[in-house]
Amino acid sequence: MQRIIERTKVLPNTYPIGEVCQILALDNPELRGKGGCWAIVSAVNDFSCSVRIWDGEYTIGLKHLKSYDYLPQECQQIQSLSDRISRVYSDSLEDTAKSLLQSLGKVNRPYLTAVEEKLLKVLESEYGRIPQTILANWHPMSLDCSFNRVSNTTGQ
Repeated sequence: MQRIIERTKVLPNTYPIGEVCQILALDNPELRGKGGCWAIVSAVNDFSCSVRIWDGEYTIGLKHLKSYDYLPQECQQIQSLSDRISRVYSDSLEDTAKSLLQSLGKVNRPYLTAVEEKLLKVLESEYGRIPQTILANWHPMSLDCSFNRVSNTTGQ
């Protein structure tokens, strides 16, 4: 009887607001496509947390969350990234843009690489959602999106 009580004993929810966690889809079909995404805790409940991810807010059970154990500064960096992605995201985006935002929402580090940063800036520029702090220091022409045409050397 003691083992049954121990197995069903629920641990307290220790996630603080602002914590960055990874979503573990496990056996939950409602989390399909969300596994591996980072999630920012926005509310703490007894057996779940409300979290923000790249495409909205969800309530997720504790067994489907795993902390990244980021430092407070790293959590703030992810919060800033989340805000930028959320500003760009909408259901009316092209599938490619949605896929890119989803990929950025699964980055398992608290920063973007130079290429990832450029790609996000292109989406922000294209959809007119560039944050003022970035807009002050960036111009779309600063991206080198030129392609070198390879000449046809076969004589055709």
